[in-house]
Amino acid sequence: MRNIILLFFLLFPCLLFSQSINHWETAVLESDMWRYLEGNYEPDTNWRKINFDDSNWLQGQGGIGCGDGDDSTIINPVTSLYLRKTFTIVDTSDIAAAVLDIDYDDAFVAYLNNVEIARVNVGIVGDHPAYNQTSSSLHEAQMYQGGNPDRFVINNQILKNIILPGNNVLSLQFHNDNVNSSDLTARVFFSFGIVSNNSNYNNTPSWFQAPLIFTSSNLPIVVINTLGQAIVDDPRIVCDMGIIDNGFGNLNSIYDPFNDYNGKISIEFRGSSSLYFDKKSYGLETQDSLGNNNNVSLLGMPLENDWILYAPYSDKSLMRNFLTYNLGIKMGNYSPRTVFCELIVNDEYNGVYILTEKIKRDNDRVDIAKLDIDDLSGDSLTGGYILKIDRTSPGGLYWTSNFPNIGGGSLDIQYCYPDPSVMLTEQLDYIESFIDSFEYALAGPNFTDSLIGYNKYIDVNSFIDLYLINELSKNIDGYRLSTYMYKDRNDNGGKLTMGPFWDYNLGFGNSENCDGGITSGWEVNTGCGYNNPFWFERLLDDTTYQNKLKCRWEYLRERCFHQDSIFNFIDSVAIYLNDAQERNFQKWDILGNYVWPNYYVGNTYQDELQFLKNWIGGRLIWIDNNIPGNCYLVFGCMDPLSCNYNPLANTDDGSCIYSTSSYDTLISNISINWNGLILNTSGDYSITLFNSVGCDSIINLNFTFNTVSAIDNNRNQKILTKVTDILGRETNEIRNKFLLYKFDDGTVEKKIVLQ
Repeated sequence: MRNIILLFFLLFPCLLFSQSINHWETAVLESDMWRYLEGNYEPDTNWRKINFDDSNWLQGQGGIGCGDGDDSTIINPVTSLYLRKTFTIVDTSDIAAAVLDIDYDDAFVAYLNNVEIARVNVGIVGDHPAYNQTSSSLHEAQMYQGGNPDRFVINNQILKNIILPGNNVLSLQFHNDNVNSSDLTARVFFSFGIVSNNSNYNNTPSWFQAPLIFTSSNLPIVVINTLGQAIVDDPRIVCDMGIIDNGFGNLNSIYDPFNDYNGKISIEFRGSSSLYFDKKSYGLETQDSLGNNNNVSLLGMPLENDWILYAPYSDKSLMRNFLTYNLGIKMGNYSPRTVFCELIVNDEYNGVYILTEKIKRDNDRVDIAKLDIDDLSGDSLTGGYILKIDRTSPGGLYWTSNFPNIGGGSLDIQYCYPDPSVMLTEQLDYIESFIDSFEYALAGPNFTDSLIGYNKYIDVNSFIDLYLINELSKNIDGYRLSTYMYKDRNDNGGKLTMGPFWDYNLGFGNSENCDGGITSGWEVNTGCGYNNPFWFERLLDDTTYQNKLKCRWEYLRERCFHQDSIFNFIDSVAIYLNDAQERNFQKWDILGNYVWPNYYVGNTYQDELQFLKNWIGGRLIWIDNNIPGNCYLVFGCMDPLSCNYNPLANTDDGSCIYSTSSYDTLISNISINWNGLILNTSGDYSITLFNSVGCDSIINLNFTFNTVSAIDNNRNQKILTKVTDILGRETNEIRNKFLLYKFDDGTVEKKIVLQ
């Protein structure tokens, strides 16, 4: 396994291996004798050419360098090093392909017969860096750490125009990150794909893996050309991307034109622990010709400029994130949209990827108000905000909660939207104060009170849904990492809402850590759970919350959490990925091998899918038997006398609630405008209502209201003095709940405000 850094394109996205390759041989080995020049001065301008006389250069066995203990020929610390290796090609027609495998520290440019074929971390394509030029970024050698060299696939058309029968020369210049650096690495391998069964060169190294021949897919094909630059963790590089998508059910060929996207991007590696995987994920932005962010639709997803190419690696089912986001949508929540694709980076096949929306604020994603820089007071200050609980990173902005996590450690909450670098103090202070008030209310003795407890601050249903998806998946990162939340303006609800769901590759039994592979037990009771915020455990101290949780679970178990529904979805995705997964695991030979932090290691893709289904089945049963709360089999109100839907009723136990937030809703025969006004029209209505434990019941109602609510029968103006709930507790106007409207003339009207 290796990082693929770059290669050069011509007119087509991929022109690899047009001839059938019989086997691979290595023409140049690192252990060969090389001519080299320590870069203390500028070499002759002809040093890259075949006929250059290098007899005055030093000679030594490769690799050549200093530090790290990985050099056969040790040199003095220098800013640059120049290498030449002459080799013989017996028959150019017998060569169908070539790859350059190179281990380096920190930058290099490679030339074949005076033609540039690869470059990383120094200058731009076509220029010749000076002997004293340092690298643009750091790159640590890999082989001395047990890794493999980086690979550069040479475009076949370019190769055919460069190689010669007889003598050829491979020339390279290496550059360090600074003049005082203690290490420099130069280990080079140059290999050919041979058409015949003739053997004219060396055997390939033991780590060598032949490039995969890839020409077509039923998945969209994403092609990236880095233009001779290395993709690194930071900063982003600007390069080219094209996407081929002929529509679902049609084959996509690497020879097809780019018909979904063809333009500039900026790109970098992304991830935390996954950065150490051989198969990298990427964060990218689509750009216009001037380098500005360019909102475009990719593979049918709504316009945006921020995208992620997620690389499923330790998740050998390839679908844990895909499954989770799909469940989120079926639960009625926004979840990032995803599309499977196959990725080529610089003519090298990289495997199955998932093009994924980044969590962003807009009308098609997290649909909350835009918070502008001048929104510093009033309702405009109250939203929208996106926050997350996660590891802090350099340059990120966060605050530490006044309440520790369950294990007693600090809980850091990060600002995500707006960009914290442009947020003003009033905005930073407001959202921190809001979360602080929520936490104090939740931790306080009156936390269940509907007016001063946690209900005042949070969308309870969203907390329940996050809890259920985290526990269904037993996500070891759940609650404590990649946990997003948002808050809209107060005039649009204004409550803290959990979501969208994010990063479940270590869920569904895919971790040996924190009991992640065991189907029993709550995640919060594991070692990872000690880092969770106290919120979710405290909420379970409320019986009403428990009951809502139980009813939501039972509701979902009859729908998208039904075992048949989940298994059918897994099977359908597996069929769609059938050919692509084979190529993916040819590229990344990890089936049957442990990849951190696997709990289970299957020998085949089908083994991995069967384990996933078996694990989910066991988890569903365990939660069925252990989830707290009560949800009655008979839906609706438990006491018809105290919970009366007749608006003339004098008593109500407070459990009759009409909700539109997360549950299915049926409203028919409505002839009024749905603008939040008090319903003051008589008539029959069929409405789905929910009691205090979340159980639903379709009730046929007959409302009889005064024609004009604020004028009595004698046409005298009345002044509204107080609004209370049915039990007489003073409250603000609450939509979708029966309330008592008290006027200054002593009259009381019972009404419902529908949204």
